[in-house]
Amino acid sequence: MPQNTTRSDGRRWDELRPVRIATGCQASAEGSALIEMGNTAVLCAASVDEQAPGWMRGRGTGWVTAEYDMLPRATSTRRARDRDAGRTASRSQEIQRLIGRSLRAATDLPALGERTIYLDCDVLQADGGTRTAAITGAYVALQHALRQLASDGKLEQIPLPRAVAAISVGLLNDSLLLDLNYAEDAAADADFNIVLTSAGEVVEIQATAEGQPFPRQQISHALALATRGMEPLFAAQRAALS
Repeated sequence: MPQNTTRSDGRRWDELRPVRIATGCQASAEGSALIEMGNTAVLCAASVDEQAPGWMRGRGTGWVTAEYDMLPRATSTRRARDRDAGRTASRSQEIQRLIGRSLRAATDLPALGERTIYLDCDVLQADGGTRTAAITGAYVALQHALRQLASDGKLEQIPLPRAVAAISVGLLNDSLLLDLNYAEDAAADADFNIVLTSAGEVVEIQATAEGQPFPRQQISHALALATRGMEPLFAAQRAALS
């Protein structure tokens, strides 16, 4: 696929799907955000526990962790809930660990104090990029919750010195594509999930060849493409929180 042609949904190779983020979607949660990227939709809720996990108590620092799940009809055929198998699926475990690592990288944990923030990310509709959308939306939910803590006088300042967001890049027919939908992801020769801060720092790069190995130079190209695609995500986060 030449990089100057449009894709099946009419986008350029370097174009994001439409991004929409709304806050306050769950009235009972300390912070919440609904993020939509094209046909992918993820509801993110932040819950505050006024104590650190047992293994961290007395250290003067806090913790941010995440859980991730997908509703049964988020996909074209029904997907059994993890609870039906009696355990969290390995894919869900991998993704929620990624979300937790990404949000902890953006948070000043000592400034959070001895409390825990739980980020629950539930996929309402899946059309590719659910993990990257969850990270981007979870940041907004976290910021939303921390602002409430500051408003209540429980924090002197918001312990989020930088924003964090994520995007996917795929290698398909020797061309890189930004923000894959499901059909593109399923057909890709390699895929990358890239997490960056608003300061341009790298939090994590996941790169996987789906068949044949790919030249290592593609990692640099994928990172450059993701960096270009991040600013609309950070702008959407700022707009949702304004």
